[in-house]
Order: sequence, then structure tokens, then C-alpha cells
Amino acid sequence: MKKNVGGTDRVVRLVLGSALIVAGIAGYAGLLPLAAGSLPQALTAVVVFVLGAVLLATGLIRRCPLNRLVGLDTY
Repeated sequence: MKKNVGGTDRVVRLVLGSALIVAGIAGYAGLLPLAAGSLPQALTAVVVFVLGAVLLATGLIRRCPLNRLVGLDTY
């Protein structure tokens, strides 16, 4: 798969992904309230962490399957 993430898109993914990973860890440790409605705190924290990890990974490797699926190329 060719690279399709670059420029501002890449920077946003790296910064937002890192922030979400930190928020997920803090939420799981109970330092940051993340739970919304009836969702448990731990589940919400794990979802936030995984979303951050995906954004960080796609920013680092510059490839995003979702971008490819919709035909978006910021590289």
C-alpha cells in the first residue's frame, strides 16, 4: 500500500494520537474522568487509548486504510 498521509494531516494525527494515548492512560488510572452516560470508565479509557494508538500509527507509517477506501490522499 502506498503512502497516503502527509503534511498537516500527519502532524494532526501524531499530536492528537499522542494526546489521546495519554488521556486513555490517565482515564484508566482514574486521574481523568472519561466515562459518558452508562459507559464504564475503564471501557471508555481503553477506547480512547486504542483510537489514539491508531492515529499515532497511521501518522508514523503514513498509510491509512480508511483514506485509501474513500480515495483521500494527503501525501
